[in-house]
Amino acid sequence: MGLHRARVKLAMAMALWRRRRLGRRLVTGVPAQWRESFDRDGFVAIPDFLPPEDFARLRAALLDYRAPAREMRQGDAITRRMAVNPAMLAAIPELRALYGRKDLRGLFQYASSFAVEPLHYIQTILTHCDDNTDQRGASDPQLMLHADAFQPSMKAWYFLNDVGPDEAPFTYVPGSHQLTPKRLEWEYSRSITPPEQLDRLSARGSQRIAVEELAELGLPKPLALAVPANTLVVADTFGFHARGVSAGRAIRVELWSYCRRNPFLPWVGGDMLSLPGLAERRVDWLWALRDRLKRHVGQPWTPVGALRAMDSAADAGEPPVIPKC
Repeated sequence: MGLHRARVKLAMAMALWRRRRLGRRLVTGVPAQWRESFDRDGFVAIPDFLPPEDFARLRAALLDYRAPAREMRQGDAITRRMAVNPAMLAAIPELRALYGRKDLRGLFQYASSFAVEPLHYIQTILTHCDDNTDQRGASDPQLMLHADAFQPSMKAWYFLNDVGPDEAPFTYVPGSHQLTPKRLEWEYSRSITPPEQLDRLSARGSQRIAVEELAELGLPKPLALAVPANTLVVADTFGFHARGVSAGRAIRVELWSYCRRNPFLPWVGGDMLSLPGLAERRVDWLWALRDRLKRHVGQPWTPVGALRAMDSAADAGEPPVIPKC
């Protein structure tokens, strides 16, 4: 009946309307070139986001910090996360200062189309945890280009280590965040495909797309963002993106932020859980709630005890030693 096509169009129209309103409020806070790059490409990459001395202090504090961690395995890759919570912010004042920056907060709001506080984590990506080289990358759904959902949403990566072109770089299809007529028809065709003919995650709403299909939608080839440490990348994950492949065992460490709200809300704020004192506790609350309800909703994030972001890995510039999976 075209209901999916209608909701995609409405979600995009609402997001653009909220961004226009936020753009007027953020004129003095967010550099125009950041917003222009985001509007054009669907992402913005900002090198040297912090002065070198500030970044060195922040990185050293983050990599030395030990906290309860959770891990999820997908194929032969492991994603490790530690919640940015009151304890971490109290222990690392440089981190609190980073998230208090007006330009960063404004960019997060513009990209997500909401004046709310994202969820923040220290995230570690460990690749090729399986010693069987024939299985490298097998069943890792993050290696295939995909859109997270039918609506615009925001994710951000602030890289603490250099990321080479063969070290699982974040990969994005420039311009794929735009709802063109061809993209809308592709969305419609996927919506009427029987679920049993789709992969598991596409059937759940995170649509996968083959590289060969991009040209049919008038889109360019994916761009792998091999970036130095101290680079911030903010993206609209309605656009097609993926984790790039890695030639060997690699470790990627970043501050990772995420925001996705009900796309049909006409207001840009109004989120009580974004208030100071509540916002920094949400990740711990979400994990605890999902633990209690895991029989009903599942819990892919397994507690692995107190760890550092790069435990069992050498410091930047040395070959990482991947922990036993």
